[in-house]
Amino acid sequence: MNRRQILIFSAGIVACVTVAWALVFFVKDRRAKIPSQGSVIMLTAAAQIGGSFRLTDHTGKRASDTDFLGRYMLLYFGYTFCPDVCPAELQTMGRTMDRLAAKGEKIVPVFISVDPQRDTLAVLKDYVAAFHPRMIGLTGSAAEIAAATKAYKVYYRKAPGAMAGDKDYLMDHTSFIYLVGPDGKVVALFRGGTKAEVLAKELIRLTR
Repeated sequence: MNRRQILIFSAGIVACVTVAWALVFFVKDRRAKIPSQGSVIMLTAAAQIGGSFRLTDHTGKRASDTDFLGRYMLLYFGYTFCPDVCPAELQTMGRTMDRLAAKGEKIVPVFISVDPQRDTLAVLKDYVAAFHPRMIGLTGSAAEIAAATKAYKVYYRKAPGAMAGDKDYLMDHTSFIYLVGPDGKVVALFRGGTKAEVLAKELIRLTR
């Protein structure tokens, strides 16, 4: 295998580990009772996941968590250079929004980059448009991204093997789709690989 193939293989292994790590963190460290219903993980207030962020959207406008109050936010953390997982999850989000049609008008699909070094506004603009016309891409400084990921308990880092100055690297990160309520609090998490039809059905149930 060449170097990129090795990195992709390693990233796949780490992705599985980080998902397990995240679930352990939510349950053990936060001592939250999290009822699991197949693909969806319902959260209680004790989970303390989510919070404020100050970022910049793909049009160059400053954006914060308060801009989404009063609406539901369907949120995913990833990066545009991701070879497989991120595009698959964002495609699911886009298909879900299409399925919901008018029922999804109160839901805003949002993508937050964990790779501000490469995910410029121009890159984000083209990227999110490929998945859904209403999807909003957010990025910011390294410090701003760190603050947002800390609030949502997102694990991310450059994959092992990335060298200084190398622009052809992968990112390890947790892969959940978050449903954030109109009050800004996270309602539920959806596991990676959730089908669009399942996600749409759950969103209808949770956003009534």
